[in-house]
Amino acid sequence: MIVVPVKEGENIERALKRFKRKFERTGVMKELRRRQQFDKPSVIKRKQAERSAYARQMKLAEEQ
Repeated sequence: MIVVPVKEGENIERALKRFKRKFERTGVMKELRRRQQFDKPSVIKRKQAERSAYARQMKLAEEQ
């Protein structure tokens, strides 16, 4: 559970911003979105290979 103590005289907008930042760092929403659909292990491996090939291409292009 995320707790954001609001100091006396502190603006509620600022406390809300701190809460949102803490919530984002926990990765809860990212995990929920990831679990919404099931991806087969072969699809995950294929996507990972495509990402690494793209990154390798960009790195090679950057070096030239």
